Amino acid sequence: MPAIPRHKYQVNADKQTQHYWRRITAILLLSLCLSGCSRWYFFPDRHIRLTPGELGLDYRDIALTAADGTALHAWFLPAHKPVKGSILFLHGNAENISTHIHNIRWLPAEGYQVLLLDYRGFGRSQGQPGFPEVFLDIAAAIEWLKDSPETGHTNLYIIGQSIGASLMHYAMLENIYDGRLCALISDAAFARYGDISRHIARQSWLTWPVQYPIAWAMSNGHDPVDALTQLSSLPILFIHSRDDSIVPFSNLGQLTQAHGGANRQLVTRGPHTATFNSVENRETALRFMVENACANH
Repeated sequence: MPAIPRHKYQVNADKQTQHYWRRITAILLLSLCLSGCSRWYFFPDRHIRLTPGELGLDYRDIALTAADGTALHAWFLPAHKPVKGSILFLHGNAENISTHIHNIRWLPAEGYQVLLLDYRGFGRSQGQPGFPEVFLDIAAAIEWLKDSPETGHTNLYIIGQSIGASLMHYAMLENIYDGRLCALISDAAFARYGDISRHIARQSWLTWPVQYPIAWAMSNGHDPVDALTQLSSLPILFIHSRDDSIVPFSNLGQLTQAHGGANRQLVTRGPHTATFNSVENRETALRFMVENACANH
């Protein structure tokens, strides 16, 4: 048998090494998912980049405590008079309220006071994000809005974006029959955690081969689409961009079909959660809240 040229052997060895490390990387990523560590859904950042004051907004820091004792941080933005309602803002993934504030900074001038919550592990909130603990954070923020003298007598709305919108749907199962909660605005929510995990896994050649095991491992029993079947009494404005590359547009149809109650759809264009860069989209959200104000306020 003729000897194998050295350069040819080296090429084959390189290919085998690359294949080996691809397998090892995929196994490591899969192991992280199979560990049941739901915090891999979240990408928190503790660095506060700017405050509402630097944007010319009045505000104050709010200290909250979740039911398990975790200390949470939020900002409260008072509204220009007259006050039309109070809004809990549940931001999208990554960073914290100091960057997501741009999405709602326009609301106080329209008469809406806003509570911006940082989930545990985000910004100045303590702890580590994960399921189901994150729902305790949302519950603490809702209770503050209901009990505070400034907000307890007002119409209450919730605006969620991306994972914040997805969390919002499941969290509302505890508040369905509360007459102070008027309506929800759901921007770029996904339907199922397993499906969005698979979608993200397909974006990389490292995780593409294990997209189905990842989707199975990351399913956590808190899927928004299932919660929506019990929220038909709550009016919801569903927003999604056709251009969204993070959460596929197909999620919009799944969510609205599951809701079954009074809802509106706002189909937009542009990047993920860039909705309120548009004055027209802001006006649609404002009209929706006015039209769905609670009758007892």
